[in-house]
Amino acid sequence: MNTTLPIPDSTDAPILPTAGWNVLDEAAQTSLLARPARARRPEIVEGVARILAQVRADGDAALHALTRRFDGVELQAFAIADAAFEEAERRIDRKLRAAMVAAIARIESFHVAGMSREYAVETAPGVRCERILRPIDRVGLYVPAGSAPLFSTVLMLGVPARLAGCDETILCTPPRADGSVDDAVLVAARLCGIDRVYALGGAQAIAAMAYGTLTVPRCDKLFGPGNAWVTEAKRQVSFDACAIDMPAGPSEVLVIADAAASAEFVAADLLAQAEHGADSQVLLISDNDALIDAVRVQIAVQLQRLPRRSIAAEALTHSRAIQVADLDTAIAIANRYAPEHLILQVADPRALLKRVRSAGSVFLGAYSPESVGDYCSGTNHVLPTDGWARSCSGVSVASFQRAITVQELSANGLAGIGGDAVAMAEAEGLRAHAESVRVRLRQLGEAA
Repeated sequence: MNTTLPIPDSTDAPILPTAGWNVLDEAAQTSLLARPARARRPEIVEGVARILAQVRADGDAALHALTRRFDGVELQAFAIADAAFEEAERRIDRKLRAAMVAAIARIESFHVAGMSREYAVETAPGVRCERILRPIDRVGLYVPAGSAPLFSTVLMLGVPARLAGCDETILCTPPRADGSVDDAVLVAARLCGIDRVYALGGAQAIAAMAYGTLTVPRCDKLFGPGNAWVTEAKRQVSFDACAIDMPAGPSEVLVIADAAASAEFVAADLLAQAEHGADSQVLLISDNDALIDAVRVQIAVQLQRLPRRSIAAEALTHSRAIQVADLDTAIAIANRYAPEHLILQVADPRALLKRVRSAGSVFLGAYSPESVGDYCSGTNHVLPTDGWARSCSGVSVASFQRAITVQELSANGLAGIGGDAVAMAEAEGLRAHAESVRVRLRQLGEAA
């Protein structure tokens, strides 16, 4: 087994270099689990800040200039006309459209089952406390369209937005060289009830949805993945303009596999994530040396068949295998890493699932490839990356809603608990807080 350390970072690196976890000290273990160097370089931070300021100051004029600069196309209008949706419907492959319709049904079924509910409880006699739900008024969705337009993201964001009852949902996606937008993205948008789509990409699209222009309305919350520029733009606008779904980074998967796993399946799952982008990361943890070696062979074989093999190969340069003594150690490492996707290809995956604490989405057993979660199982593929699964969850209907608390007290209710409020306000030195209760208690006393 190859136990070379540190992990090589050149394109000549061995496929899935392997390290034994138990022989490493704490610093080496931390290094082994490090994500690829973050793309938040100073030039990106500064460049995004300039784009945001430009769009905020000049609106549509800035959008036209930036689209010419970055997309190489001169657009007469950013909003996609009804005729383009109709043309997309005529051109799209029927099997693909049918697959979208079926996927939407599963996504809706899953998300409806997990929707939050309003509730009310009497916390004391005459004291009624409630939580009510209201949809976010206007949400903006960003759908990447670089080397592979992610129409599936439209489904993952559009369905829960519709279920939440958002008043308005708009979508931005980069234009192609001829100024058009991918047919599948348009069809997916219509199927989800989204009819305001703009041919806008990059940080300028985020700026337009965050600040608003004459053409693009200002949104209250932004959703969707993107490259380093889009991610940084979302981060910056979240400070002063609008909310965002979650912190985001490159895609990642961690596979835990034992001797019962199929090396062919494991390799396929690792490559499926690696082809997302050169900055993606894939990790394999196993207690079986032979399985790791077999997976390495399978990766080499399968990689040659992939149209996006150069992207996957680059991602593999900062990916690795970790040899552990037992699966208890494997799950402890997974919780420490907190992967976006966690695949458990072991003999008894549900036994391990009980101990999973930090992961965006989990896939159990040999016949649960991560790809079905990306497209059509029903769960959401917009998930926390970069370790944020320790504190964040994937997108759900609740992501598109606001929870508002309500309280209603009767006179007897206030008489019963008002003294507690007065005592606590006085202890904090907030006399006006105390007095707002006292004036009512005095009135109630006089009435009595």
